[in-house]
Amino acid sequence: METVQNSEKEKAILVGCGPKRNEWELLSTLEELGSLAETSAAEVIGKAVQFRDRLDPAWLIGKGKAEEVAQMAEEREADLVIFDHELSPAQIRNLERLLPCKVIDRTQLILDIFAQRAQTKEGRIQVELAQLEYMLPRLAGRGKELSRLGGGIGTRGPGEKKLETDRRHIHRQIRDLKKQLEEVKKHRRLHSERRKKNEVVQVALVGYTNAGKSTLLNRLTGAEVLAENKLFATLDPTSRMLELPSGQQVILTDTVGFIRNLPHHLVAAFRSTLEQVREADLLLHVVDAAHPEAAEQIAAVEKVLEELQATDIPTLMVLNKADLLDGQGIEPDGREIVRISALREEDVDKLKRKIENLLRSKPMTVHLEIPIERGDLLSALHRMAEVVSAKANDAFMEIECRLTDKQLEKLPSELKQQVT
Repeated sequence: METVQNSEKEKAILVGCGPKRNEWELLSTLEELGSLAETSAAEVIGKAVQFRDRLDPAWLIGKGKAEEVAQMAEEREADLVIFDHELSPAQIRNLERLLPCKVIDRTQLILDIFAQRAQTKEGRIQVELAQLEYMLPRLAGRGKELSRLGGGIGTRGPGEKKLETDRRHIHRQIRDLKKQLEEVKKHRRLHSERRKKNEVVQVALVGYTNAGKSTLLNRLTGAEVLAENKLFATLDPTSRMLELPSGQQVILTDTVGFIRNLPHHLVAAFRSTLEQVREADLLLHVVDAAHPEAAEQIAAVEKVLEELQATDIPTLMVLNKADLLDGQGIEPDGREIVRISALREEDVDKLKRKIENLLRSKPMTVHLEIPIERGDLLSALHRMAEVVSAKANDAFMEIECRLTDKQLEKLPSELKQQVT
């Protein structure tokens, strides 16, 4: 999937709409939309906001405001107008007839960034699938208007191919891409089963985009992953071996950054990649503690984790960039937290020790032999641990069970000696 290189940045106008009572949140997400536009190599030349309790089903912002935006776009020679909501097919059709330039929404903008940043085959498949599923319901009645797209932001990836494709062809492409993703998923599942069989511990980095996950991965493992002060600087997941102070080695995986209002198409398309989060033994939720909206970003990440059914996985909240804080910052609120700066060696060591301590409480699989006549030991084991299997031979019961370090300490000495 090639990235379109423009000699000049596209000039963009941002448009937001929502209730007056949510003014702060509306302006905040519009500011974030501007950062996304800059990440996609656009220059923001204007913003328009309309306060209304209900979105206009035909225009999103109402026809009068749409005409104002059209006049602004014409006067400032804008190349595109970006709406901070997902536009319906009817809204796109009406707005494109009125506005003198290209019209895209937040979802298209994020898809465009992902199209630029996807490096692996799986990443490119996932982005293309998300783009095709987004465009499919928006094809009807968009003949002449589509000719305005002509390249640039919102049209990367399969982008311009939609000019000559019909629904049937897109359905076929979607089926093919899903089939390819299923093959990748099977391959990933085999790797996962092999890691579980070898009892390899997995730790996953999650967090809001630009929270410092890639920097932390580099500092913890010596990896050389791209780390920029940009939204979605890295897209494809990266796994590296992390050695803890005790010498234990675990796999540390950096996942795609989350964002408020992450498009449903992306969550669906990237589900196979995000499933790595669900397979982790420990999540490191990296937070930019110095960001003025850190609490809102935490909520956005936790919402996606809930969608992925990953809320039951032990999680350590890593409050990064603590060196930029004047005061205490975010309060624990019952969460397991650690405050660090990824740039300080002593903080990185502190984080490694914290990870090790938390992993010690992770259940381990052990194999024990209990003499047949020692029913008391067998009963104690059933009370204290999760017995996975029990098989009797002539003189012993061969037991496979799962237990934590704390449970191990409470085992009768005869059994504890068998655990190395």
